[in-house]
Amino acid sequence: MQRLTFKRENQELIQAVESSFGASGKPLSKPGRVLMGEGRLLKQGRRKPQPKAFFLFNDVLVYGSIILNGRWHKNQKILPLEDIMLEDVEDGLLMTNQWLIRTPSKSFFVSAFSYEEKQAWMDHIQNCRSSLLREGGVQPSPVFASSWIPDQAAFKCMRCLHTFTKTRRRHHCRQCGFVVCNSCSNHRSVITNIHPTKKLRVCRLCHITREEEEKPRSRWGSNGKTSEEEVSDPEEVSDPEEREQEAEPYIKMGMLKRRAKTSGGMSIYNYPRPIHTLS
Repeated sequence: MQRLTFKRENQELIQAVESSFGASGKPLSKPGRVLMGEGRLLKQGRRKPQPKAFFLFNDVLVYGSIILNGRWHKNQKILPLEDIMLEDVEDGLLMTNQWLIRTPSKSFFVSAFSYEEKQAWMDHIQNCRSSLLREGGVQPSPVFASSWIPDQAAFKCMRCLHTFTKTRRRHHCRQCGFVVCNSCSNHRSVITNIHPTKKLRVCRLCHITREEEEKPRSRWGSNGKTSEEEVSDPEEVSDPEEREQEAEPYIKMGMLKRRAKTSGGMSIYNYPRPIHTLS
């Protein structure tokens, strides 16, 4: 009976998240998938940080833009946990309590509202990822995309050092993440971990470096890996019943947070708390 209750409640929560993205979102219901926690984090954009809704499952991390005071979401992104690597970073000028989320196709900074919340998120993402890798069937990504340096952090091209103006605009090298001018980034290259076929903007230094590296490797091909954000869902691994059994102790301890019953939908944050702080 307890198992059936857990399955029903978990399915209702996942369905609520799935419905919040509307017809534009991908289906999230999947055998063995468990919603572990949810909350709001600031995500560093190209120009400024923006609040995003994040949903931690036992196999993926989902996030999207917030609309209608949190009742609905858009621009859904799904990141397989095996393709995620976290890096702790110091506070910056624009964001505090931040860390870096690295994936094969995109890397970005996020910020929590408190240091305790930051540690809770990082700990539980790592715990879920470690459990997923222990089950076998998936392998961690061998390559990660560079994070983009925000526009406001550079007033000069980071290659030629010419000052940006209304006519000399800012661009980003997809390989190194540097802010560069158009003249220093007029080359295009395929970066397989970001997109398997599309040619992307790269700076001249990365273009030269890639040409030198690809000469001896051209006969062997690429080992790049693409995240679920760019391709279809990863293959289902392990027994769904075993995955739910593994998640149940965390659910009983309070890691699975109920969606807030407020007039505005989800509360400002509803993050998974560290195990040792739960009563």
